[in-house]
Amino acid sequence: MLRGFCIFFILGVSTSVFAQRKVDSLRAFYIQEYPDHFFVWPVIKQRQLSFQVLDKEEKKERVDFIPNNEFTMGLGFYVFELGFELTFAVPLNEKSKEIYGESSARDLQLNVLTKKWGADIYYQKYSGFYINDHRVDIPSGTPYPQRPDLTTQNFGMSGVYVFNNQKFSLRSSYTYAERQLRSKGSFLVYGTINSFSMSADSAVLQDPVQQDFGQGSNFRTLEFTTISIAPGYSYNLVWKKFFLNATLTIGPAHHWIKYEEEGGLERNDISINSTSSLRFALGFNADRFFGGIGFTTQARVVTFEDVRVTNSSNLFKILVGYRFKEFGILKHRAWDFIPFLNK
Repeated sequence: MLRGFCIFFILGVSTSVFAQRKVDSLRAFYIQEYPDHFFVWPVIKQRQLSFQVLDKEEKKERVDFIPNNEFTMGLGFYVFELGFELTFAVPLNEKSKEIYGESSARDLQLNVLTKKWGADIYYQKYSGFYINDHRVDIPSGTPYPQRPDLTTQNFGMSGVYVFNNQKFSLRSSYTYAERQLRSKGSFLVYGTINSFSMSADSAVLQDPVQQDFGQGSNFRTLEFTTISIAPGYSYNLVWKKFFLNATLTIGPAHHWIKYEEEGGLERNDISINSTSSLRFALGFNADRFFGGIGFTTQARVVTFEDVRVTNSSNLFKILVGYRFKEFGILKHRAWDFIPFLNK
């Protein structure tokens, strides 16, 4: 009996090892990994937190509230299997300030993207917006209406799971930690918990717009908390060392809404609507050099009374980088510096 148990155990271990080697071999056929390299890249990027208001039936032209925030420039690093970017704002020219006003922005984000899953924690605070009312033509060179008193905040966390992670790499197109060798796609599931708020000294919409949009359009503050889950799909199209990625997730979202009218009356509401995320990337990814452009947008829609509000968080990025062979302390991983994880 003991001999039989030993034979069964050895066969089980051998099968497990063989299966793991088969999985690793399959992934190596589609995806190139760089476990012994660190990366450095200069980067230019712009983040933006904007929102738009329109009537619930979407029969009227929308009103957009957009910040005039700067591009940022700096350096990025992928080391200890973690990615970092340090950037500084490029000052706006005076002409831009005259036409679009001046915005202040605080934008913090921590993200992790592995073979199977990704997670984001973020905080954004923007003050100062210009108004693009699509019913009004603004002549070229004429300043847009501006709301320096308007402030928005966006805080939350999100996660994504990649189902076909043995043949498809999401991070090959966005963090360049890997390289997709052959065209492949994968279904995804994306979930988020988010809190968005805006406040102003007076009603966000002016009187003529309120009359068009109807009940609820005289709000001065608005807060909503969102829980959502969204299925989606991502595809990497590869030609030689060039790639094109498109990712879309869309699904239902539950919103808890609180808003205050200009007269001081507070109201609460609940809405079931939608959330979506779109990613696009185009670039070049070789064993040493890599680079490209990327665009990401996340949008949430809420409705209350006769009003529909959509807030969007956008990121545009351009980078070019180079992979170096690791040496010395750079051969370690982040968890090597955390004692209790190595016990």
